[in-house]
Amino acid sequence: AILAPGKRTVSAALRVMGLSHERQFQKYHRILNRSPWSGRAVSQRLLHVLVAAFVPPNAPIVVGVDETIERRRGAQIAAKGIYRDPVRSSHGHFVKASGLRWVCLMLLVPIPWAKRVWALPFLTALAPSQRYHDERGKRHKKITDWGRQMILQLRRWLPERPIVVVADSSYAALDLLARCARLSHPVTMVTRLRLDAALYEPASPRCATTRGRPRLKGARQPTLAQRLGSSDTVWHKTSVGWYGGAQRALELASGTAVWYHSGKSPVPIRWVLIRDPLGQFEAQALLCTDLSVAPEQIVSWFVQRWQLEVTLQEGRAHLGLESQRQWSALAILRTTPALLGLFSLVALFAHQLLKGDDLPPRQAAWYTKELSTFSDTLAFVRYHLWP
Repeated sequence: AILAPGKRTVSAALRVMGLSHERQFQKYHRILNRSPWSGRAVSQRLLHVLVAAFVPPNAPIVVGVDETIERRRGAQIAAKGIYRDPVRSSHGHFVKASGLRWVCLMLLVPIPWAKRVWALPFLTALAPSQRYHDERGKRHKKITDWGRQMILQLRRWLPERPIVVVADSSYAALDLLARCARLSHPVTMVTRLRLDAALYEPASPRCATTRGRPRLKGARQPTLAQRLGSSDTVWHKTSVGWYGGAQRALELASGTAVWYHSGKSPVPIRWVLIRDPLGQFEAQALLCTDLSVAPEQIVSWFVQRWQLEVTLQEGRAHLGLESQRQWSALAILRTTPALLGLFSLVALFAHQLLKGDDLPPRQAAWYTKELSTFSDTLAFVRYHLWP
């Protein structure tokens, strides 16, 4: 599948391996639609190899979680649904897409020869549509439910290592944050935060003679929107790594609070307000469930989340994502996670082949670039696989 150009179908893989005259070609299809093997076990092994190769022993493991839409059509693809297309939609323009929705966990690590952070997929789960569950009489699981289960699985695979999960506003749910914070080894969550979120002071200490239920929160704090317009807010000027790898001057304000909503478990958080001195983007807020983390580190972690979008785009452009044609339910469950896992395998192969050396980027008279990209890495791995 790494060597095959164009569509990543089983027949394309057979052709590139010189097996186009194999009479028993159906046995290769059975690897995906019939053979008994565990994709979760493969994900666990891939994660441990990636951590051993790219993450120092004492460093926190930074993981990004996001969902993507695989555009697929066909009456036999039962799990497909109609979703908002996040790539083609904007704040004022809504675009719908028919396909399969996948939730992905990717390891965010610096790649030596690329001189930047890459998102390496290792666990991908299919999140079927609500119609799919309703037709089968099953309880529908939301994106946050899938995210919670995948994060708990990650914690079971790495029970002792510090883990930081970076996500967008879809995962800023109190139930998810509270579950990650209540673990024996808590998972640190970094997400966006609403500017009108209800923030409170921590509950005052409870006396031994006090009757009734213990208080969950203290006095109400101003909202982050109010802090933006207040002259009492203390702003700290700093420079952090921004999108594209450049340094950017920002103004940060930070504090601690308890995020609470009626009927939900309260979650202690550190909030960070981000303001651009040049006024080129609107002010935004982030949260972190670890109160001891510095605001600059929280922003740095969240900026790395953009690499998830880059990996998904590279998968479509170079690994044939959305070009597979399986319609069997089991094959669908296996093919897309396998194609995304190829991105991580290519990085591992290149890491072993380079042995610490740099990878010169491919140049052309009409196109120059300073750093190697995934297309250069894929070409390098293919060059060594062809013989």
